[in-house]
Amino acid sequence: MKKIICTIQTMIKAKESHRYLLFPLALLYWGIIFWRNLFYNFNFFITHKIKTKVISVGNISLGGTGKTPIVISLALLLTKIGRRVAILSRGYGRATKGLFLVSKGDGLILCSWEDCGDEPYMMAQKLPNLPILVDENRYRGSLYLEKNFNPDIIIMDDGFQHRALHRDLDIVLVNGGDNINNHRLLPYGILREPWDNIKRANAIMVTKKKPNPLLQRKIDETSLPIIRTRVNPVLRYSDKKPRANEVRENSVFLVSGLGNPAFFKKTVEHLGFNICGIKNFQDHYNYKENDILQLETTTKQLGGSLILTTEKDWLKIKRHKPKMIFGIIDINMRVLNEDILLNLIGK
Repeated sequence: MKKIICTIQTMIKAKESHRYLLFPLALLYWGIIFWRNLFYNFNFFITHKIKTKVISVGNISLGGTGKTPIVISLALLLTKIGRRVAILSRGYGRATKGLFLVSKGDGLILCSWEDCGDEPYMMAQKLPNLPILVDENRYRGSLYLEKNFNPDIIIMDDGFQHRALHRDLDIVLVNGGDNINNHRLLPYGILREPWDNIKRANAIMVTKKKPNPLLQRKIDETSLPIIRTRVNPVLRYSDKKPRANEVRENSVFLVSGLGNPAFFKKTVEHLGFNICGIKNFQDHYNYKENDILQLETTTKQLGGSLILTTEKDWLKIKRHKPKMIFGIIDINMRVLNEDILLNLIGK
């Protein structure tokens, strides 16, 4: 259902005058969400609880809030204070189905990114000492992690709408750059469910940037604890050679397949690069060899000396062995008020 709605939204979002056509679909979507949540609230749908503490990191809006960097940051923080952590993800866009082990936490990745999804694979690269599992049935996946790895905490990636598994702490990410005019239900806006449902969470984590006053007031009105974050972009190059700052005076071409490509563009601008062109693909896009050839040709035609992309995109681009040098930007996020977060997590 979500894929169909998002496809329709993509088809006509360029025509603002046609946006009203999406309103009937938004009403239909609201009905589905309303009854689903009602059935969970009155226990017609079962929420399963396991012995291990579960922390959910999720969204109330479409992707692009920074879930993957936050999951990684949270896992590192918990590991630093001595907790045994495991990661549970759905594995969006993977070629496999069912329960699939990405890593046992012994430094080895047991699959390709195609088999487990690009984001779980990235987590396994950055968290080599943690077990990571993908399973669309989160309850089944959590039981497997509990039985085989005995973690203190399981972090459930993108779990806010997955109510079949009980969570001890529900964190919802809100992009500080959101325009509240878009805070309407899919496919009319960007919300996965009505904003009031955010009160089901235990805390709001604000990502990407400082909210404008209207969004901040909307967040404050929830009366939920607010966790602040800071973005720390790290740049490296595909040939692994260091570059002087002068290279940023040259023109670069941007390519990405993200939920929020606008933030990637702003990050590149903040780093001081001059952008000569941009190509945005759909989120989790699987790059083909011809895509890379076209990108290189276009970049040269526009006078660009470098192609900039994200770490998630580079994962799928590098296998095609591009001829041009790519700059890879790794978006890291750090929790600023760790004391609030740790108090919520508890012992």
